Amino acid sequence: MVKVVWFLKKAEHLSMDEFRRWWLDSHAPMVVEKQGRMLSRYIVNIKTDTDDLPGAPNTSFEWDGMAEEWFESEEAAHQAFTLPSASNTRADVMAHVSTISRVIVTEHHIID
Repeated sequence: MVKVVWFLKKAEHLSMDEFRRWWLDSHAPMVVEKQGRMLSRYIVNIKTDTDDLPGAPNTSFEWDGMAEEWFESEEAAHQAFTLPSASNTRADVMAHVSTISRVIVTEHHIID
């Protein structure tokens, strides 16, 4: 299993509501349409407007959201990221974010 975690910071010209709508109503369906047969799981996490829980760090979180993509194999991930439509998907992202980063992770389930 390969898990790719994407971190996104919205573009300055978008409000958080516009960013949420773009990601959930436009971009996520595009990812599913293009990569769907290669994806095992896809989750989008968008930050809430407030964090009033105890224990918050004294620095702000720089990302507005993260996406998690699971693939059964590196081959499936490679296929997804080299589709002919990948450049269109990337262009859509870059029109809506100011910063993007990713990390490939290994999950360690402590409690399921």
